[in-house]
Amino acid sequence: MKYIGAHVSIAGGVENAPLNAAAIGAKGFALFTKNQRQWVAPPLNSDAIAAFKRNCADNGYTADMILPHDSYLINLGQPDKEKRAKSVEAFTEELRRCEALGLKYLNFHPGSHLKLVSVDECLALIAESINQALAETESAIAVIENTAGQGSNVGNLFEELAGIIELVKDKNRVGVCIDTCHAFAAGYDLRSEEEYQKTMNEFARLIGFDFLCGMHLNDAKGELGCRLDRHESIGKGKLGLEAFRHIMNDPRIDNIPLTLETPDDTIWSDEIKQLQSMAD
Repeated sequence: MKYIGAHVSIAGGVENAPLNAAAIGAKGFALFTKNQRQWVAPPLNSDAIAAFKRNCADNGYTADMILPHDSYLINLGQPDKEKRAKSVEAFTEELRRCEALGLKYLNFHPGSHLKLVSVDECLALIAESINQALAETESAIAVIENTAGQGSNVGNLFEELAGIIELVKDKNRVGVCIDTCHAFAAGYDLRSEEEYQKTMNEFARLIGFDFLCGMHLNDAKGELGCRLDRHESIGKGKLGLEAFRHIMNDPRIDNIPLTLETPDDTIWSDEIKQLQSMAD
């Protein structure tokens, strides 16, 4: 089954996320467990945790269907030791929040070298940061999202994601999320059946589908290889509908969260129905 959903709001409390997902017909969803533009947040209280779990259960959502996202402020590849420590602390706390909510994943952007260290040094710092955070938490899986390669961000190449995973000590607690817009912007074509299979076979060779924990389904405003992170509504960008048809009919992508981050949230319900209709 394809768990198609969207990154929904937590306005009014994290417990509202599953209700917002159900309202648009989502089979899965993503959320922030706190304000994504602040370093710290009040701890989740027991009432909010209980309400979140209850609302998930009432609407048929299990942890396999939900892909939380961490704060945009976190940079696990930050070259400055003190600043990186702040990111690791915040990332660790986000893992703990996921665990408190009964969630199994935490999706994150790998990081940026800020033109201060080499790409390889940055990848090593990211892996070291992940190892530190996993050592201080119990169960949540750190899910690395591929990037578009914009600016000094790393993780746009499958080889770089594989390099991070190789250095993570507990392979059972690390995974990958493929963002379709980011992949296309990084030079991975998904449009024709031939190019789609070529890209996914490369992913299988370098990383492996056992590590695939989710996908972000976004069309792209930029051209192939532009390295610009610019999302577009499904079928309205340079990727086009066929790319998503390939995904919807790929059994290797069953039973993981497939999350819309497209710019017009007023049509998420329609986009979910459109994607569902593509599956054979």
